[in-house]
Amino acid sequence: MSSDILLTTPESEIVTTRILNFSQELVFKAWSTPEHLKNWWGPKGFTNTFTEFNFCEGGKWSFIMHGPEVGNYANECEFIKIDKPNLIAWKRHSKPLFQILTTFETVAENQIKVVFKMLFETEEECRKLKPYVVDKNEENFDKLELELSKMIL
Repeated sequence: MSSDILLTTPESEIVTTRILNFSQELVFKAWSTPEHLKNWWGPKGFTNTFTEFNFCEGGKWSFIMHGPEVGNYANECEFIKIDKPNLIAWKRHSKPLFQILTTFETVAENQIKVVFKMLFETEEECRKLKPYVVDKNEENFDKLELELSKMIL
C-alpha cells in the first residue's frame, strides 16, 4: 500500500480551519494521544471505542464510532506521515475512502491554526460527502476545544 499523500485540487478537498487558543504542543497531544482523541473525535453525540492506536508512520488506528441514537461505524486507518508537532496524515482503509492531512501552525503565543483537509481521489467522491461533513467537521472541532480546555485544568 502506498504511503504517499494524495495530490489533489481544491475541488477534491474538504478543508476545515480553526484558530485555537492553546499551545501547539497541547493541540498535537490531543490529536496523537488515544486517551484524549477518543474523547473528542467525531461529530456531536458520537463516542468511540479504540481497538488499536499505533501512532507512528505505518501504524494502524482501528476504532468504532458509535452514533448518538443508532449505528456503529468501523474505521480502519493507517498513519502515513507524522511530523511532530506540525503534521499528521492518515489514510482510511474503510469506506468512504479518503486521506486526512492535518497541519498545526503557531500563529501567536498559545494560539494555533489547525488546517484539517480531507483529500479525495476524485472530485465526484468529494462532492458526495461534502454536503454531510462540512458541518460535522465543525462539530468535531467544537469537541476538540472542549477536550483541550479539560487538558489544561
